[in-house]
Amino acid sequence: MNGYRDLRIGLLGCGSVGAQVARLILEHGDELAARIGARLTLAGIAVRSVDAPRDVELPRELFTTDAERLVQGSDIVIELMGGIEPARTLITQALQGGADVVTANKALIAAHGPELSEAAEQVGAQLSYEAAVAAAIPILRPLRESLAGDHITRVLGIVNGSTNYILDRMDRFGDSAEDASRVASELGFLEADPTLDVEGYDAAQKATILASIAFHTEVPVDAVHREGITQITAEQIDAAKSAGYVIKLLAIAERLQAADGTDGVSARVYPALIRRDHPLAAVHEGKNAVFVEAEAAGELMFYGAGAGGAETASAVLGDLVSAARRHVVGGPGIPGSLHAELPILPVGEVMTAYQIMLEVRDQPGVLASIAGILAERGVSAASVEQTVARGGAGDEPSAALVIGTHRAREADLAATVEALRAAEVVTAVTSVLRLEGQA
Repeated sequence: MNGYRDLRIGLLGCGSVGAQVARLILEHGDELAARIGARLTLAGIAVRSVDAPRDVELPRELFTTDAERLVQGSDIVIELMGGIEPARTLITQALQGGADVVTANKALIAAHGPELSEAAEQVGAQLSYEAAVAAAIPILRPLRESLAGDHITRVLGIVNGSTNYILDRMDRFGDSAEDASRVASELGFLEADPTLDVEGYDAAQKATILASIAFHTEVPVDAVHREGITQITAEQIDAAKSAGYVIKLLAIAERLQAADGTDGVSARVYPALIRRDHPLAAVHEGKNAVFVEAEAAGELMFYGAGAGGAETASAVLGDLVSAARRHVVGGPGIPGSLHAELPILPVGEVMTAYQIMLEVRDQPGVLASIAGILAERGVSAASVEQTVARGGAGDEPSAALVIGTHRAREADLAATVEALRAAEVVTAVTSVLRLEGQA
């Protein structure tokens, strides 16, 4: 210890994560002080109700309902309230007052990260949010620091444990979507309103953060193409399995070139096929993983717990120690880099491959007709699998086709699917999934 004064820590929120953060600060004070060179003093915990039940027993005198006063008297503010307001206002007040801020608030950072970073930079404070994307998994600091000198080409990952749990049960145990969702709810993976998870909003917020850091460009959350998993069926799971794939909800941030030669960034979230020998295919239950592809470093994967009170608290404490060390050593906070200012490209510019499942009339010339539709739009088939004929609508014989395409531009693939829907030989397009995770 170098005799540096105690640092006052203000904690906003005491839910499952906040309670664990408070516990760790109180229980490991000596160990943290040895790492930092100064002691951390938990100045207070701002909550809506002092008498609400907590997961962890904490000293009652720490609790307060006056969040603004706590912020004003803190050297470092930890925001774990969630939501946009009042978190945004309180964080802004903290930064303007010169306090460093640590947060796990993905919704706030996705929507207002650049303006909060600017507020921090103006006064030399530090804004840190490692826990906002994948809880215990260290991914933002490696992207921002360890890989800062490399040329990152793509980041793709499983960043929502709830949807991964559902899809994993459907794949490994044959559960229906309803049964898998029910089990996920019973185990606490899903909220009472699961929309944020199953419709991809949570993953889209995290994709915004990953893309902005990986490509040094502001990526608004409303620029992220988003699809959820509510349309995924047991038939799609089975078809993927028979073809050697698994379906995962992926958040993808990618640097690519548009058809007109423009270099830009794509950020998107959707269920996609991953080959079973890809590392992301082995991410089971509620785990998260982020796969990074870089020019010099090659392929890297970060894997671990993407949720949980203690797990998320680990990342929060890591940011806290870093911010506290800066106070002791001196110097301004390190601002985020958004200076590349690459354009955000629409999903139609993405290069990908499709797996298309069709119901077709069982008659001569069907395959030739479908091949012609693909060729007209510059799309080629990598594989075609046809089932035996069976009865269709009105007892008309029909068959099922599963077509795997080669990589093509998303706009051309989507146009091909629409042409297939309108084709006389096609009675239904029953499934369209993208294939990701390959060059």
